[in-house]
Amino acid sequence: MRVLGIETSCDETAAAVVSCGPDGTGEILSNVVLSQIGEHAAFGGVVPEIAARAHVEALDGVIEAALADAGMTLDKVDAVAATAGPGLIGGLIVGLMTAKAVASAAGKPLIPVNHLEGHALTGRLTDGLSFPYLLLLVSGGHTQIVLVRGVGDYERWGTTIDDALGEAFDKTAKLIGLPYPGGPNVEKAAAEGNPARFAFPRPLKGEARLDFSFSGLKTAVRQAATAIAPLAEEDVADICASFQAAIAETLEDRVSRSLDRFKRDFPGMARPVLVVAGGVAANRTIRGALEATCASRGFRFVAPPHILCTDNGAMIAWAGIERLRASIDSGDPLTLAPRSRWPLDTLSAPLIGSGRRGAKA
Repeated sequence: MRVLGIETSCDETAAAVVSCGPDGTGEILSNVVLSQIGEHAAFGGVVPEIAARAHVEALDGVIEAALADAGMTLDKVDAVAATAGPGLIGGLIVGLMTAKAVASAAGKPLIPVNHLEGHALTGRLTDGLSFPYLLLLVSGGHTQIVLVRGVGDYERWGTTIDDALGEAFDKTAKLIGLPYPGGPNVEKAAAEGNPARFAFPRPLKGEARLDFSFSGLKTAVRQAATAIAPLAEEDVADICASFQAAIAETLEDRVSRSLDRFKRDFPGMARPVLVVAGGVAANRTIRGALEATCASRGFRFVAPPHILCTDNGAMIAWAGIERLRASIDSGDPLTLAPRSRWPLDTLSAPLIGSGRRGAKA
């Protein structure tokens, strides 16, 4: 089985071809990702209209490159999978409409994929994991702890009640004058800083619920930066290091409680697994803290390679393969509309967002 995956939910235009053998083992045949960082850097963040136009200009060429890198033509692909949400609606329209056209013209099935499910299932592509396992999803738009029972079967245990973690990194970077994207630049500056200089809060640390909050931490950074302005290079590095240390300690606390709950709920598992996915999972300090937390509780720590942490077409193609193998009926995909909000767990009560567009998390 070979599936073409298309991803356009934010500021990466991506396409990939992934295959699956009879034993369920996946192989990435190609994975093309075109970043839009250059288009958005001057604005300090992603501009939805610019992102959508960039997808229109680039997507056809990215798909052609993915097929060429895989050494095949479209007629050799068994199905087309595309992100149908959540994300920026303009980008989703571009990707999903292109996928509909490609699938219809080639006579191939079209599989709409939840972007979050792509992240949730990546560990099965890279490490061949079995269900169930625990997922920490940390990205620009989402911060969640999710129990992954099976394909299409998810239970949200915790989520942010305000900012997503990637959003907090980007906003902190902007506050102290670092360029976009914030995450990598904060991490780079933090490597030269003193993490003990600023006593930033550890939001919700010690609370029994498994949710996250980063708005207060972001405010504390702003207050500290304002108090010592103008900032010297050393000040910026120390703020970044202290901010990153607070994030790592907060995640350790939230994840530790989640691992303990998983052990209570699944006492018979010899070596349970925590998967960390999403763009923030590329942060080395955070990875190190979570690896140590897992080791102390007998969990296996799984984090995809950096290229599969950020948005990519391979995870969408793999999610499409998983849904095909599970015979999940998505209805008539050609009439499907993209969704800017699409919770992975549709049964849990929403903590963020409501109204016409539905819950964000």
